[in-house]
Amino acid sequence: MSHTSREKTKLIARVRRIKGQIEGIERALETDAACAEVLRQIASVRGAVGGLTAEVMEDHLREHVLAVSTDEARRQGGEEMIEVIRTYMK
Repeated sequence: MSHTSREKTKLIARVRRIKGQIEGIERALETDAACAEVLRQIASVRGAVGGLTAEVMEDHLREHVLAVSTDEARRQGGEEMIEVIRTYMK
């Protein structure tokens, strides 16, 4: 995935933040944190993973679908799909 290589630094930084959030959940569980706090942390991780997923999907669409298309209707459809994905992943 050539586009992933170009964005590698940014993607790895996001993964490392998610890793830190997961470690925070582990610490919260080990210290018997309140359920509500653990659930908030889990929701944050879910959102972060969703954001990462949406970004990789968007990059894939732009590099492997839209970039190879000369058809304007197809390009517009791809852009609309990106917006749907972003909305869905929130």
